[in-house]
Formats: sequence, structure tokens, C-alpha cells
Amino acid sequence: MDYYHFFQSLLKNADIELDGNRAWDIKVNDPKMFNRIVEHGSLGLGESYIEKQWECDDLAEMISRLIQTDIESQVNLAAKIKMGASLGKQKFKRLVNSQTIIRAKADVSAHYDLGNDLYESMLDPRMTYTCGYWKQAQSLSEAQEHKLDLLCRKLGLSEGMRVLDIGCGWGSFMNFAAEKYGVICDGLTLSKEQATFGQNRADISGLPVNFILQDYREYRPNLKYDAVVSVGMIEHVGPRNYREYFDCVERFMKDEAIFVLHGIGSSISLTECDPWINKYIFPNGVIPSLGQLSTAMEPKFNIEDVHNFGPDYDKTLSAWYDNFLSAWPGLQDKYGDKFFRIWRYYLLSCAGAFRARDLNLWQIAMTKVGRPLPNCVRES
Repeated sequence: MDYYHFFQSLLKNADIELDGNRAWDIKVNDPKMFNRIVEHGSLGLGESYIEKQWECDDLAEMISRLIQTDIESQVNLAAKIKMGASLGKQKFKRLVNSQTIIRAKADVSAHYDLGNDLYESMLDPRMTYTCGYWKQAQSLSEAQEHKLDLLCRKLGLSEGMRVLDIGCGWGSFMNFAAEKYGVICDGLTLSKEQATFGQNRADISGLPVNFILQDYREYRPNLKYDAVVSVGMIEHVGPRNYREYFDCVERFMKDEAIFVLHGIGSSISLTECDPWINKYIFPNGVIPSLGQLSTAMEPKFNIEDVHNFGPDYDKTLSAWYDNFLSAWPGLQDKYGDKFFRIWRYYLLSCAGAFRARDLNLWQIAMTKVGRPLPNCVRES
């Protein structure tokens, strides 16, 4: 089959041309890319880019256009027949818990222990590896400061409170909350690189921040917390563990505490990750739907507020890419050209997914069932 002309016709619906002159057009270096896309879908698209079979100046816009016109569902019958051989494996995978404690540690290490130099060059000064809040923000640093402050206000923080951060990363939220609101913070992470870097930074600053290298399912604190937050971590939990996750959160909280969950969300319920993201970026990560989360939190939590600012992740990812590109000359010898293409495709394809509104970014404020209406901020 002449896949070049097949895709040329298909892409007209997205106003994308093969070998066109616009930034979002696709330059074909090797027509074998089309066979890979037909056979392997999104994995084939990403891998053929990594191997330089095609180029695109504006990857984010191209991916956004592909998603908005639902090109994937228009793949011909031949592709569907080829995909059928893998259905048995996919069904088996749904029966397996891909986010066990042992697997979770390995999966986190695969992404977050790549090297602090990479993330320092890409992120804001606080090392915040989650979506910024760009309302009235003019820079990445401002957007992240606004996001962190918004979380603190939604949690109703005040001086002396004890706060738990589940999936604390390098400690950006904990350091901000301790510095600006006078709270004491404990943070859970599975990344040794993050824990070491973050604890050293907190100790130098003299802030009451404690990093704990432990899975949330194994954590047994001798106290209950005044507030609990989880920022950019729910994507690593997995559908088979959502209920246990909320059970743990409920156990960590005082009866009057507020819990705020900040994470990427899907408009449909998923059981597995995009194949390319799974292989190259976030092994065994799954984006939850509101339906999956609300079912898992029954009957322990009331949802007080849901705030969706998904388009802000497009801006955040684009800012990260700009920083990464500027820093690349100093990173190139360590990471290599293949990594550059992987990371570029990751950041910009995700930006395109948020631009197309295929992905959301939610902040969900919750309280225990039976608690009086809290005095927390609701902002949209």
C-alpha cells in the first residue's frame, strides 16, 4: 500500500502537509516511518521521530492538530488487523498490578534519577516539576510561585501546622510552604536523587522540612497531619491502587484536615499508559479520570472543589523545552543526541496534548465525610 499518499490525504483534515513549508508540517526523511505508525501507532510515531525518519519544527502544534482531528481513529482496516495480535497481551496487562511497591521504586528511579543537572537546567529555581499557574504570571518562575501559593491557600495553611506531601519531588512545595506559611513539612519520595538533593537544600536554608524515602503504602507516621497534599504523583499510582491510595491519605489526616490533589487527568477512564510514554518516559504511569478517582474515594471523602487549568501545562511544558534547549550545549556530552530527540518529543508532544484539551490538569480539594464546610480557597 502507498502509505505516503494515504497519510497525505488523511492529514489534510488536520491541515498538515507532508514535506510542506509550514512549521507544523512533517518533513519525511524515510517513508518507512509510515509502516511503523500503521503497525505500532503512537509508539511507532515517536520511535520513528527518535530515529530521524521525520522532522517537524513545531511538534507541539502538529501533535495538537493530530489529536483535535482524531487521526488515530481513522487508521485503515489493515492497521486494525495488525493490532489484533497484541490484544491478548493488553487484556492480560489489565489484570496485573503494574504499580506494586517494588515496581514503583524502579519506575520512579527510571525517570527522576536521570540526573539533577538535567532538571536544574529545565525547571524553575525551586525545581518544581509540575504544571505552573499562569494567571497573571509573566515567567515560569512566577507561574510556579503562583501555583505553590494557590495550593497553600486551598489547604488553609497557617503557622505551626504539620503538612504531609505525598510524592514531594525535590521539595518545592515543602520549602515554599515552610518559608511563606511557617508550617512543618514531611515529604514522601521514592527517588534517592530527589531526597538527597532536596534534604541538602532544605538543611542549608534551615527550613523544617523532612524527606522520607518511602512508598506511601508503607508509611506509618506516629501522628496525623493538619493538611495533606499530593502534587503530580497520582499519575504514578495506577488504577488498581487508587482506593488504597485514598485509604492511606484518609489515615494520614486529622478529621478537620484538607487534602488537595494536583495531577494530570483524562476525560476517559484508562487502564494503561500511552505505549511511547510507557517505554521512554514514565514506565507504568496511568492518567486517571474523575470517574475513577471519585469512585476510589467513596465513601471517605467529600469533594469541595475541582479546578481545571490544563491549558497552563502547554505553557509550562513549552517553557521547560525552551530552558532545556538553551542548556543543551552543556548537557550534550553526558546525555547524547538520541536523548535530545526523546526529550524534545516528550515535552512538545505533551504540550500538544494539553493544547488540544486531550489532557487536563486538576486541583481537587477534599475533606473527610462529615467535616463542616472548610474555609479553603476556591479559585478558577
